[in-house]
Amino acid sequence: MAAAMGRDPPGPAEDEAPGAAAAGAAAGREGGGEEGEGRARGGAEAGGCYLALCARPVHFEKANPVNCVFFDEANKQVFAVRSGGATGVVVKGLEDRNPISFRMEDKGEVKCIKFSLGNKILAVQRTLKSVDFLNFIPDSPQLEYTQECKTKNANILGFCWTSSTEIVFITDQGIEFYQVLPEKRSLKLLKNQSINVNWYMYCPESSVILLSTTVLGNVLQPFYFKSGTMAKLSKFEIELPAAPKSSKLSLSERDIAMATIYGQLYVLYLRHHSRTSNSTGAEVVLYHLPREGSCKKTHILKLNRTGKFALNVVDNLVVVHHQDTETSVIFDIKLKGEFDGSTTIHQFVLPPRSIQPYQIPVAGPASVTSQAPVPCKLYSSSWIVFQPDIIISASEGYLWSLQVKLEPVVNLLLDKGKLMDFLLQRKECKMVILSVCSQMLSEPERGSLSVIATVFDKLNNEYKKYLEAEQSYTMVVETGLSRSNPLLKRPVRTQAVIDQSDMYTHVLSVFTEKKEAPHKFTIAVLMEYIRSLNQFQIAVQHYLYELVIKTLVQHNLFYMLHQFLQYHVLSDSKPLACLLLSLESIYPPAHQLSLDMLKRLSTANDEIVEVLLSKHQVLAALRFIRGIGGHDSISARKFLDAAKQAEDEMLFYTIFRFFEQRNQRLRGNPSFTPGEHCEEHVTFFKQVFGEHALMKPTTF
Repeated sequence: MAAAMGRDPPGPAEDEAPGAAAAGAAAGREGGGEEGEGRARGGAEAGGCYLALCARPVHFEKANPVNCVFFDEANKQVFAVRSGGATGVVVKGLEDRNPISFRMEDKGEVKCIKFSLGNKILAVQRTLKSVDFLNFIPDSPQLEYTQECKTKNANILGFCWTSSTEIVFITDQGIEFYQVLPEKRSLKLLKNQSINVNWYMYCPESSVILLSTTVLGNVLQPFYFKSGTMAKLSKFEIELPAAPKSSKLSLSERDIAMATIYGQLYVLYLRHHSRTSNSTGAEVVLYHLPREGSCKKTHILKLNRTGKFALNVVDNLVVVHHQDTETSVIFDIKLKGEFDGSTTIHQFVLPPRSIQPYQIPVAGPASVTSQAPVPCKLYSSSWIVFQPDIIISASEGYLWSLQVKLEPVVNLLLDKGKLMDFLLQRKECKMVILSVCSQMLSEPERGSLSVIATVFDKLNNEYKKYLEAEQSYTMVVETGLSRSNPLLKRPVRTQAVIDQSDMYTHVLSVFTEKKEAPHKFTIAVLMEYIRSLNQFQIAVQHYLYELVIKTLVQHNLFYMLHQFLQYHVLSDSKPLACLLLSLESIYPPAHQLSLDMLKRLSTANDEIVEVLLSKHQVLAALRFIRGIGGHDSISARKFLDAAKQAEDEMLFYTIFRFFEQRNQRLRGNPSFTPGEHCEEHVTFFKQVFGEHALMKPTTF
């Protein structure tokens, strides 16, 4: 249901506000009009605004005596109905950019109008007793058909589509669940349930309808719908602020919302006065509504103020708008709160801020619109809020989705640990997290090593969870168990998974190249990240070790490099061994460190030679072979090929001379035998160094 922005605390004699009628306040320009693109004003005045209206709203004709406007929560569509539909109905949604326009016979005032999921069947309620249907299927006759409610003397409060062909009528005496048969132009009753109903609410994301029952209205009965079935969930009671003085409806639908937060369904109750007398200010109480089991009160969100409020849920955050101060606050129920044994009490995550200033474009041809866009009146009393993230301005004829902006949060939430906890739960978090990591390594915001370690651990905790889920999935698939579990899905890689290549590319390699920080700090940061990966038992990629080694070499910290290798701080790997070999000219012990590493890896000797040759470390390969006594049996051609590819004439000369000497020692003649296939290398040697440079046979 809709909630107007002005949710007053209910007064002692306040009449119940009209429910679905609130939806009659927003909508589309006839014929679809141009979609305006609004502008969120930047600059200092928008500094720190972490909420914004979407840039491309749905623009519709304002509600007026001729034009009635309705909003359908399931399809997120606005209906502008002119003259009962006789002069046109225009339907627009945030997702679908092409409006649907049609006319229908004016058969009286429209109370409610909605398309089925997929826009194939239109349902229109004009009386308290029946709902009319019209097929929007190609080649189907445009004839209306009607379904009256089954319960005698009952009045229809409204209806909800739960699928493309299933609909629920909610009456003041219960609910009726129907299947629509469009080709027969009739409905079939699947199930009905008698229960006294004050008002109802529907959550399309979870297919749950909530009914307010009993005289006070605070006993709520949920029903769940799925593919032709209706299940009655456990009913529960909303604790009212104080014992009501009279037996009249005390719980208004304006103070209730339903939303999915972190994959779980919650009923949110805006309690204007706290139950505890010492506490001032309103609060939002969250009741967790599971598919099975009883509904429990789990969270209380402290608003610390009174007045008019409205609720949205965006990116798993509960947003509470406060009309009097024209500000909003956000709550994250995943963050730590104060636990009293049964419920967790939360304060708002960030200081109250206004939604980012927004400018409405002036409609009309481009040549006429030279005048400045009009600032939009935020927190207007004509705003109507729908779950989870919709805001409709009836007076201006706009529908927006509300969005959370993460960049401003970075400067408002200074505790980096808490900031990471917050960001890791957000949908579009990756680039913001990486920029926070870069900031905390650079001046002027350089963090202490303990803060940096905390951030790395939080990132790697998420990374590890994803790797484990991926591993479990792979195992199930490989063992063939996936066939017995068709619901098994590959784990989704969210933006919260920041892996080693992300950190290397966007943060660590950039940080080491800048050379701003003292080298000890640079190395400490790299080692801290490696420590964190090891702590979560994540295999460290060799390029991180290479970054450490290169940084050590740049600062001539060979003693530290030696220690890191000696005490196995840097894990053994073939790429690392090759990197060490290449350092031999500037740090001679690196040669032996490298060979020791290759041996520890149980690398076969010929494989070590191949690795060295592939890295053009021809002399190193020769030294290694000599070191293990295998130089008499190796292929001369393989080494001469590698030496020639290196395009270093002196290297080629050295290798050629080595094999000439070997031939002399083994066969008494320096020349190569035909079986060694070295003719082209002999020719090359002669071309470069002349025939006289060939070794002459020595006789004794």
